[in-house]
Amino acid sequence: MVHQRIEPGPGQESVWDYPRPPRLEDSEKRIKVVFGGVTIAYTTRAKRVLETSHPPVYYIPPEDIRTEHLELAEGGRSFCEWKGVARYYDLATDERRERRAAWFYPSPVPAYASLRDYVAFYPSLMDGCWVDGEKVEAQEGDFYGGWVTSEVIGPFKGAPGTRGW
Repeated sequence: MVHQRIEPGPGQESVWDYPRPPRLEDSEKRIKVVFGGVTIAYTTRAKRVLETSHPPVYYIPPEDIRTEHLELAEGGRSFCEWKGVARYYDLATDERRERRAAWFYPSPVPAYASLRDYVAFYPSLMDGCWVDGEKVEAQEGDFYGGWVTSEVIGPFKGAPGTRGW
């Protein structure tokens, strides 16, 4: 399957203009994550990772997360060629429990050192995630965890048939 870059409109970004290796940048946007009826996270101090063909992933500082709802996942690790070894969190509230619903880098490679212990949440597993009041859509697939908003244009990697992009 061949992808065709969609031309961004005013105020939009194309994920095909994002770099590889990914760029890490600070974001002052209002980021909110709700899970199991609880606002798990709210911040204006997130970091976002921008990588070619992927919608942004927002990472939230642990100080802005209700960490009592996070439990380190047993055996949950993965490796990113750019950032290093990720660990996973299970999330739990009185209403709901979800395994491997969030991830973080306890010891990222030096280029991403400022991402240490910041937490990213899979929007597909949350009640909802918001960027500046806009509810995000989850990136297709169950691996990348990107946040799709109206300001981000694809096509996006993650859907069936896009692995080779």
